[in-house]
Amino acid sequence: MDKEDISSQRWNSLVREGRKSVFFAELQAEVERFCQTLGIAEQRAIADNLADLWLPTALYLVDRRNQLERPLIQGILGSQGTGKTTLCLILQQILGYLGYGAATLSIDDLYLTYRQRLDLQQQDPRLIWRGPPGTHDVALGIEVIESCLQPESTQKILLPRFDKSAFNGAGDRTKAESVVPPDILLFEGWFVGVQPLVEYPTDFPSPIITAAERQFAWDNNARLQAYLPLWARLDSLIVLYPEDYRLSQQWRKEAEQKMIARGKTGMSDDECDRFVAYFWQTLHPELYIKPLIQTADLVIEIKGDRSMNLQFNQSN
Repeated sequence: MDKEDISSQRWNSLVREGRKSVFFAELQAEVERFCQTLGIAEQRAIADNLADLWLPTALYLVDRRNQLERPLIQGILGSQGTGKTTLCLILQQILGYLGYGAATLSIDDLYLTYRQRLDLQQQDPRLIWRGPPGTHDVALGIEVIESCLQPESTQKILLPRFDKSAFNGAGDRTKAESVVPPDILLFEGWFVGVQPLVEYPTDFPSPIITAAERQFAWDNNARLQAYLPLWARLDSLIVLYPEDYRLSQQWRKEAEQKMIARGKTGMSDDECDRFVAYFWQTLHPELYIKPLIQTADLVIEIKGDRSMNLQFNQSN
């Protein structure tokens, strides 16, 4: 039996039987080994997440890719701390087991260079951190997606990468990664796929309080227009949605505390509060992410205890 037949047999069995499939235990062992490299060690949680979240999502991606009969460009949207990066890494492992090559591109990989962002900050001093709309090279993102979509291309493509540690944490472009054209490109980011608002509400959510903060929010909304040609190239959108958007602040603190405990540089709780509040002032989750749970192809709701609920939008 050749590799393609084996992949088809695995996919069909897992679709029909899920956890009862003869291939589930084999896949679970592979995923457990990989999760250990990510610091995820609880076997029961891994098995449950594999059965209820990761595998159904991977099977959904394979199905969408096969329907298209070309590479799938899958958007993954989630605020800070929702686990976008971890999800993409695990999906890559499962998709590989199913015989599909996957690659991940983060919107962070599309940041302007350090020098370009210095120039941008001179134009708008409010851009004190990288991340808001306007700090990315949208044309580069479109170029990467178009290279993935070249028919029958066997030539490797270059995925841009960003080193967040460069220039004392300001970050800069680093060497691009050369990869085989993927069957599925996972394009993740904290505002991937969000749409600009036509009107801003009269009552702004906290922490958009002062007139200056409202103007900053409105200016970032206007900058979103430049990203629409990039979003238009997404075939599908997955939204990671905390039951309370404020949980992302707590999760960010926990991540920073773990880094500090390992002897790495991390933000204090006060710095985390200011950092997360800045991004809420930029594109507030209640205004930009919440509306997408009605239209996204797949929503992963995240509870306060980190348990997750998978919801497919049947209308899409």
